[in-house]
Amino acid sequence: MHHTENQTPRTLGDLTWHDHATCRPTNRDQADPDMFFPEPDEMDRIRAAKALCSECPVRNTCLDAALENGDNVGIRGGMTEEERASLHSKFQRRLNYARVNAVLAGHDVHLTHAERHAVVRAAYLDSVPAEELARMLKITKEHAQKRYRKTRREIRDRAIDQEKEANKGKKKPTSQTSALKDPRTKTSRDDLGTAA
Repeated sequence: MHHTENQTPRTLGDLTWHDHATCRPTNRDQADPDMFFPEPDEMDRIRAAKALCSECPVRNTCLDAALENGDNVGIRGGMTEEERASLHSKFQRRLNYARVNAVLAGHDVHLTHAERHAVVRAAYLDSVPAEELARMLKITKEHAQKRYRKTRREIRDRAIDQEKEANKGKKKPTSQTSALKDPRTKTSRDDLGTAA
């Protein structure tokens, strides 16, 4: 039976995906572990390792694990160190809602900074108690409360910015103009000024 990756993010510390990796040595097929640690100029070894990775049913999980662990040595998930370098620098901005939803559902999965922020925002909007957020993110209750305060400010500031943007094109009436347009307002001779 050929194992394929599912959509549920793996939990923290779960290494069961190793059992399904194509590079895992078995009794009938022994992959050379050194193949995955070639020198930059060993193109034949790099191609051989990538070919094995291309057949691997857990290639994406392997790549995720390398990024999550900051592993920047060797070939992981079908990519060389150099190919993964840009992914490592962008990794903390990754936002995978399957991971966010898994944490909100009570699973322990690795989260990037962006995903942690999304969990806090979703929990805040759903009125999840700070104690529960603390458990989800493995932080103190005080830190969870601080994250909620920051989220509340961000939501408030965004609403203010949106209101300002919506009112940007509208001209504010001056006191004289508004007085003249409002039929309930009586104008006195002083308001109109004197004739020359």
